[in-house]
Amino acid sequence: MTKKEAIKNISNLTALVVGDVMLDSYLFGTVERLSPEAPVPVVLMSGRDERPGGAANVARNVQALGAKVHLATVVGNDPAGKRLKDIFTSLSLGVSACISEDKRITTVKTRIIRDHEHMLRVDEETDEPICDETADRLLKACLAIFTNFKIDVVIFEDYDKGVLTPALIDAIIAESKRRGIPVTVDPKLKGFFNYSYVDLFKPNLKELREGLHRDIDLPEGLAEALNELHEKISPKISLTTLGSEGLWVQCLDNRNRETAVQTHVMSRPSSVVDVSGAGDTVIATASLMLASGASPLQIAEVANLAGGLVCEHSGVVPVDLEQLIAEV
Repeated sequence: MTKKEAIKNISNLTALVVGDVMLDSYLFGTVERLSPEAPVPVVLMSGRDERPGGAANVARNVQALGAKVHLATVVGNDPAGKRLKDIFTSLSLGVSACISEDKRITTVKTRIIRDHEHMLRVDEETDEPICDETADRLLKACLAIFTNFKIDVVIFEDYDKGVLTPALIDAIIAESKRRGIPVTVDPKLKGFFNYSYVDLFKPNLKELREGLHRDIDLPEGLAEALNELHEKISPKISLTTLGSEGLWVQCLDNRNRETAVQTHVMSRPSSVVDVSGAGDTVIATASLMLASGASPLQIAEVANLAGGLVCEHSGVVPVDLEQLIAEV
């Protein structure tokens, strides 16, 4: 199977994305003077926008790549949560597992953008775990999706905001394995080691350093660090994103299942405007390529390319499928 064949097969797939969502809010404007009240710029606002972020941006990327998607998450019973649910519905995301929790606030990240330059971000959020009752409701909603739809891959998108409790993770992984559905993970620090024996694990370099509690020099220390990662949680494939240095893929050799194969995939030259959301694009692309039957190297190459393409745009945006196919 070629990479283009694998990408085109994605339109036959359906993903379940489970994790933390947020509302990405943007205030756009220009700066022509400093404030008389303090030595700070005055932004004359020219526009605003709201986009679904976090696991919802992963879901948007799944859609942009041509697959169907169900989103399982928890938002607050507040105006931001209601706006997010309205956006999910308008985008035709599967929302039967989007749960509201009364005492929770919805994560909102407000970015102030001056002439495509990211000036400031203001966050409103909680990182408290969801309550047991909400976790039970979310699990039941996910199990119903497994029963009522053919799910080809489960994607955990962890932003350390409290939706992905250890018990919920274990239950969904167990059900996925029972049904033969591959599981992929985009981790964060708190739950870094909660995802043992998954099919694909995608940290970035910062998350790998924090998760393993070790300094990692590039490229010398990366191979040893990834060997430690695989010893601890045993993913079938790990993709470690390295920013402008591309990504590093590790998996077992098909000819000798006791031997690890490591490959460094370099990024293509590009004009980076904004790295926001690039990790979401990488995990969405890698997960669908995996479910489509691509090899680990093909997965890494296409996911790396997709992540680079979205960095050429301001703000959090999904990948452009036509552009991706043209550049593969």
